[in-house]
Amino acid sequence: MERVDEMAPAPAPTDKLKEEVGKVMEEARELQESGSSLLWKISNEEQSLRQKAVSLESSIRRVRYLISSLVTQKLLDRDQVSKFEEELHRASCIISDGDAATFLPAKSQGRFLRKFLGPINVRASRKEVQLKVKEEYNSYRDRTALLFLLFPLVLLTLRSWIWDGCLPAFPVQLYQAWLLFLYTGLAMRENILRANGSDIRPWWIHHHYCAMVMALISLTWEIEGQPNCAQKQKGVELFLQWAMMQGVVMLLQNRYQRQRLYTRIALGKANRMDVVWGETSGVDGQLWVLCPVLFLMQGFEAYVGLLLLKTAFVGVVPKWQVICCGILLVVMAAGNFINTIQSLMTKSRFKAKMKRSKTKQELD
Repeated sequence: MERVDEMAPAPAPTDKLKEEVGKVMEEARELQESGSSLLWKISNEEQSLRQKAVSLESSIRRVRYLISSLVTQKLLDRDQVSKFEEELHRASCIISDGDAATFLPAKSQGRFLRKFLGPINVRASRKEVQLKVKEEYNSYRDRTALLFLLFPLVLLTLRSWIWDGCLPAFPVQLYQAWLLFLYTGLAMRENILRANGSDIRPWWIHHHYCAMVMALISLTWEIEGQPNCAQKQKGVELFLQWAMMQGVVMLLQNRYQRQRLYTRIALGKANRMDVVWGETSGVDGQLWVLCPVLFLMQGFEAYVGLLLLKTAFVGVVPKWQVICCGILLVVMAAGNFINTIQSLMTKSRFKAKMKRSKTKQELD
């Protein structure tokens, strides 16, 4: 019997393509199911951790109330109270500065952020993301501090060399528009930092609100020229001089803030979102350098504000913009001075408490 070899027909290209597409779709479905399962599991675990974090915060408050009640009844001595308070403070720091802080209820984002961004949650859920937010804030301050110093320096230099002692309106208004952009950006970033757990003082954000208003008012301030240009532009000249000094202070603040924050993070003592302002950061030697500069700048800020008010009320530049800017500068100078003093007092009390705690541990 004669054998005839029959060759099987080769699969069509469309069949192979169909098989590959089916394989891809199956993998996509499996990935979707795995991802959904993982997210569901993470969501349940996060919810459980959030409840535990809230419960722990409530327990800390309850225990502190109990300690206060026992102290009132004179059932606890001072040493016992100090020991219990120290332990409660450590527990509070663990949940507020550690990874558990992610599961605490988010702080209110405030009206300012809601006006610009709407009801968007800006709280970062991971520490490394929060650190990047803080790094971006520091970088923004570094860049703007240089511009804060160089912009008015260039204007005053050109005023003497090229413009014959009389500033033209456009470059001054351009600088004021940039100030509005700068303070708006700082206020937004600081509100985001605060929503992510930063302990920045509310005044510094309010200070930038005042500065935004002042920059906006300055944009409507008509820059007059000849005749008597030097007299009419005295307020503008003083403002630019103050801005140069502010730029120097910002550079010093940024340097010490970044150095001190990284030191505290390296030692494991700080929340990465802490905004350690120049007044409250650095070692004692750094504060000895920075504090006189801060107080000098605040005094000069108040001086410029009072001079602006004087030039308005004596009839040199009788404009409402001059009066408003003068009042805002005096208010900001007073607020800065008060908050600097409060920050230094807080730092001093904290150092004294840490010293007492260290001495007690050594004795034990």
